[in-house]
Amino acid sequence: MAHGFLVRRRDAVISGWSDEEIARLLRGGSWHRIRRGAYVDGQLPGNASVRHALLIDATVGQLRRPAVVSHQSAAVLLGLPLWGARLDRVHITRRPPASSQASGPLRCHVARFGDDEVTTVGGIAVIDVARTALDLARSLPFEAAVVVVDAALHGGHVLKETLQRRLLDIAGTRGSRHAARVVRFADQRSESVGESRSRVVLAQLGLSPSTLQLELDRGDGVCIGRADFAWETEHVIGEFDGRVKYGRLLRPGQQPGDAVFEEKRREDAIRDEGWEVTRWTWSELTTPQRIGQRVRRARERGSRRTR
Repeated sequence: MAHGFLVRRRDAVISGWSDEEIARLLRGGSWHRIRRGAYVDGQLPGNASVRHALLIDATVGQLRRPAVVSHQSAAVLLGLPLWGARLDRVHITRRPPASSQASGPLRCHVARFGDDEVTTVGGIAVIDVARTALDLARSLPFEAAVVVVDAALHGGHVLKETLQRRLLDIAGTRGSRHAARVVRFADQRSESVGESRSRVVLAQLGLSPSTLQLELDRGDGVCIGRADFAWETEHVIGEFDGRVKYGRLLRPGQQPGDAVFEEKRREDAIRDEGWEVTRWTWSELTTPQRIGQRVRRARERGSRRTR
């Protein structure tokens, strides 16, 4: 009756459940509606991508004509992180002469795509990573699109050269120039959503770093760390501070507080080697001018020290 956490009404009825029983489970909070005719047995997942994956499963199972999952829905199934992308509708694509439409939880796109651009995830036909990255580069705002394309590159799911080549397949279509700009800007060295967003913010402020993920050594050649962003001429590094980052730093059995302490020791060692260090957090990405002021002050201090 259930597929994972998902329960479809038709399966429940076949198994002997009545609509009254289903309604009672919904009222009592044992089940929660994911869409009409599909329910979650238990609480709805707190993670938006997990909820959307359930919505995809519930929706694709009710399609009357073949389609492939695409756009942000494909990104969810392919494991690509999303930021600033709505997940209230399941996106699918059909080949012409179908018609594009949006109805209820479904958004249907019409586009040409090759059989080699389709993969499967859990038995569901999905547009592949390269095409999904380009579709979202065409349709999402710049910052949100960079997040997806950076992640696809960093995860090794696709090469930048492949995206550049496949841009030719969508040349002249709506959003293709925007997609080309996103691909030019994308960088596989960005390791998180926060770092990708930071790069966009810094570029918009005219403060693009000279390099990313700079390895920093002590005078004796021992590596003391790696910086998210660096302005090498002024001897300045920038660090995006996110909770996920400290999670990545944890060794087996290590506590988050220990990782934060070690990060502080690393920063002290970097400063001892003559580098200025400036940091910003997730919430500060919504106030770019504050980041800009901080980076400019650090670069000014660095310039005075390196004269």
